[in-house]
Parts: sequence; C-alpha cells; structure tokens
Amino acid sequence: MTFNSISFAIFLPVLLVLYYAVYRRQPLRDILLLAASYIFYMCWYWQYAGLIVLSTIVDYALGVKMDKERSKRKKRLYLIMSLTVNLGLLAIFKYYNFFADSAFSTLGLFGVEIPHTYSSLLLPVGISFYTFQTLSYSIDVYRGDIPHERSLIKFSVFVSFFPQLVAGPIVRARDFLPQINRPTHLKASDVERGTMLVFIGLFKKIIIADLLAFLIVDEVFSAPGNYSSTDLLISLYAYAFQIYCDFSGYSDIAIGIALLLGFRLPINFNRPYLSQNPSEFWRRWHISLSQWLRDYLYISLGGNRGGRWFTTRNLLITMLLGGLWHGAAWNFILWGAYHGLILVLFRNMITEKKFGFKMVTKIVFNFHLILFSWLIFRVSNMEVFLEYIGGLFALNFKSNTNSIVFFILAIAALSHFIPTSTSNKMKEYFCSSLNGFVRAGLYAGLLLLFIGSSIGEPTFIYFQF
Repeated sequence: MTFNSISFAIFLPVLLVLYYAVYRRQPLRDILLLAASYIFYMCWYWQYAGLIVLSTIVDYALGVKMDKERSKRKKRLYLIMSLTVNLGLLAIFKYYNFFADSAFSTLGLFGVEIPHTYSSLLLPVGISFYTFQTLSYSIDVYRGDIPHERSLIKFSVFVSFFPQLVAGPIVRARDFLPQINRPTHLKASDVERGTMLVFIGLFKKIIIADLLAFLIVDEVFSAPGNYSSTDLLISLYAYAFQIYCDFSGYSDIAIGIALLLGFRLPINFNRPYLSQNPSEFWRRWHISLSQWLRDYLYISLGGNRGGRWFTTRNLLITMLLGGLWHGAAWNFILWGAYHGLILVLFRNMITEKKFGFKMVTKIVFNFHLILFSWLIFRVSNMEVFLEYIGGLFALNFKSNTNSIVFFILAIAALSHFIPTSTSNKMKEYFCSSLNGFVRAGLYAGLLLLFIGSSIGEPTFIYFQF
C-alpha cells in the first residue's frame, strides 16, 4: 500500500473516521494507531512485520535495562546488543549479497575461487528508516538524554507510526514520545494544513515526479547512447526535480497525515536547490537523515575537533556510510564519497546573506555540483555512467524532448524557487480566506487530475532504501 494507491485512498478515510471517534481515549487511540500501522505495512509483505516487532521488543527491553543500570560497562553492553541486533538485521537483509559478491570477486582476482550462495530474501521496505529510528532511541537512553519509555504499546507506535514508517522523516524518540504520552488535541487549523500538505505531496509525486520519469528520465537513463547532449542534460535536470518532488512529496504527505492525527513530524526538506554550498545543501536536503548522521556518527567520530585532517576524515567516513545507507551498490558508495569530497573542498565557502550576483552564482554552481551527484546516484553501472558522460560532451545539440517536459520542469522550478513568504501567504489565503465549499471543490478537482494523470501506482524512489 502506497500513498498514491487506490487502497490507501480507502484506508485513510476509514482510519480517520475511527480515529476521530476514539482519539480522546489514549489507550484506544494507541491501539488503533498501532493496528493501522501494522495493517499499512503488512499490505506490502506481511511476513516482514516480524522484523519490526523484533526491533521494537529488543530496543524496548534494552532501553529499560539501560535506564535502570548504574554500571557504565553494563549500559555499554546493552547498547552494543541493540546495535548488533538492528545493524545485524540490516546487514542480512540489505547488504549480505553486496558484501559477499564484492569479497568473492576480490578473491577471484587473486585466483581464489570459493563456492558461495546468494540470499534470496527480499529487502524489507523502510528497514533503513525504522532501524535508524530505534537506534536513536537506544543511543539517547544510553547517553541519558531521555528516559526509557514505560509503555510497550506507546513505544511500538513510535517505531511503526505508518505515515513515516517506510520513507521518513526519521523521527527521534525525544520528539515523538512526548506527543504520544499526552492527550491528543486536534485543531481545525492543523487539519486544514494537513489536508493541504497531503494534496501538495500528491501533486509533487503524480504530476511532477511520475510524469518526468515517464516522459523522459527512465527512457533516457536506460539507453543514454541513443540521445543527444541536449536531451541528456535535460534528462539530468528532470531527474534532479523528479527525485526531489518524489521524496519531498512523500515527506509532505507523511507530515500532513500526522497533522490529521494530531502529531507533528519534523520538516525534511527546505528548498535544497537554493543552497550556496554543499554544507547548506545537507542542511536543507533530507534533513532528518543529515541530522541523524551528524549527531550519532559525525560527532561520535570527533566532529570538527582535532584539526583539519581529522575533520576531513570524519566527513568522508560519515558521507561514505550515508551513501551506503541508501543502497547496497557501488554507485551509492561513490555518491557518498563524492558528497564527502565536495563537503571538504567547499567547507569554508561563505554563504551570501543578500540577494545579488554572488549569491546567484553560488546557487547555480552548487546546483550543478549536486546535479553531477544525481548522475552517480541514478546510473545502474559504470558503463552507463561513462556512456552518459560521453554523450554530454559529444556536443550534439539536437533535441527531441517532448514540450510537456519543459512545462512540468517550469512548474517544478517555480514551486521550488518561489520565496517562502509568498508561498506561506498563498497557503494562508487558501486555508483561511477561501470558502470551505470552494476548497472542497478544488480538492475534488485535484483528485480527478491525479486519477487522470496516474500511470499505474509507481512506488516512491526512497522505498528501495
């Protein structure tokens, strides 16, 4: 079940009707949210719900142990147990084949042939997200930043909360558990804003991301040698906005649904292509992941303490592992290494405060640094990458790109680069000034547009991570 599916269009209204009937009674509210979350996840592959149950029980029990334990050595042992179970599951289901294949291929270069088998296990949807989520809880309890959660039901809701379960934002226990531990107060303004965010997210996904993929991106990346330099460049621009609208669209829907249920999730995107340097990009792109990597990996490695070389090492390690988090493939590792390198090279680039030529130049330059990284991220292998690069520099300017692509790109760019103040005024006007019947009519029209524009039910890009 995905947010852009017919089954979810039935699931969500039914859940909201039930939820609004019981949300004032916390025990019923929690049980309903837990049941809905597992139903949502099990619609994909019910057997793998057991992995979430395992992570939940292990981290709940170890959290209780760590919070009560006075011996630092034993607390560290409990934390190691949590890390072992969670990262072990991630290694088995996500990385086994990649590391096994890499190891045996390396041995083969030296003439050592060892019989080996590959795992046929499916990659559980969302495992990278809920693993990082439960790990943050264990680490925070170990550090003494938060107390352990007393209720197993409430902790289970935190781990499995369906709006952000499979593709984030990655929610911290310190942010979510206080919300689940107090009565829910639904506000009309939150319901209106949540509804609007859901429709904004669906628009980004169906009208922009899916159509760009269908009209140009998938076709060009499957055979770049068949296209001109111009079409290859347009396709790369299209992919930059496809992945942004696909992922930020999911986050908008997740945040919107959470608001409909009375919960607040952290912002995950803040117009990242307006960044003036790589550091600012990571403060604006996939914010919940970049903050997780900063707080639990980069700072733990020493951060920027210890001088330039230690900082460089820590940045490279953090981004390499961040790349590996995205997928068990060399292009993701190279993508992470590339981001680590540009973070090091442009770490001291000054961010301009006033709009002007310097600011625009830096934004354009940084956007193209990021654009090249998306080529590394998207290609399936080195042969395709080299073919794409060769085509870009072939200087063949003939273009067969459908004019609709330019129209969609214009909408994507306009929605991305429009000033935040203007965007907020438009949203405020829509929610507070337009008649309720007019808003309902517009939403109904958008639903018809989504249905008419949908090409199957393509999953969100980050489901594979």
